[in-house]
Amino acid sequence: MPLGEAATAGARLRFRAVMMTSFAFILGMVPLVIAEGASKLSRRGVGTGVFAGMIAASVVGIFLIPMLYVVFEWLRERVHGRAATQQAAQTGAAARSGSAQTWR
Repeated sequence: MPLGEAATAGARLRFRAVMMTSFAFILGMVPLVIAEGASKLSRRGVGTGVFAGMIAASVVGIFLIPMLYVVFEWLRERVHGRAATQQAAQTGAAARSGSAQTWR
């Protein structure tokens, strides 16, 4: 599977779980963001920071991390060359098949 497809498939696989958790947390912070009463300034300050931070973390986790993975893998292949990547894959496959032998 090509690298871009793998990153997209991984992001799609985790999207629902991450978004459900994030939205539950973000909606739980809404009362702090719209707080009224005696301590509204401190509650709004904390609520707004946590609210915005969770939105930013959700965006980073779903969109930015897979994109950075693709970019860094592309750079690694470019620096080390495709031959090194293919050789490492072949070496790993040979090591796995050799480990299946019984030891006497």
